[in-house]
Amino acid sequence: MQAFKEPTNMEEIDHFLEEQPLAFLYIYRDNCSVCHALMPQVKRVLEDYPEIQVRQVNADTIPEIAGRFSIFTVPVLLLFADGKEVLRKARFVQMAELENQLGKITEAYSV
Repeated sequence: MQAFKEPTNMEEIDHFLEEQPLAFLYIYRDNCSVCHALMPQVKRVLEDYPEIQVRQVNADTIPEIAGRFSIFTVPVLLLFADGKEVLRKARFVQMAELENQLGKITEAYSV
């Protein structure tokens, strides 16, 4: 399974969110076991939604992301539609619930 692309600064993240109609951020930290266990599950779910563009962001590399998006724990999953946050999941994420919500959002967005 291929890794998500990873921006190296907030400018890249801002550009990504501005340019992509449906943009998903997976925010993690290096020493977070939950982050590393959850990532493959999220990748599998997102394979069914090719219209969603994805970036993974290491909060250790870009610490200012925590302040920008009010992040207090990791992992955090954020979905943006036209630059506006429409979905937020944090820490322990139920995959069935995530998939259901992604389905509803992408369906509503494509109408």
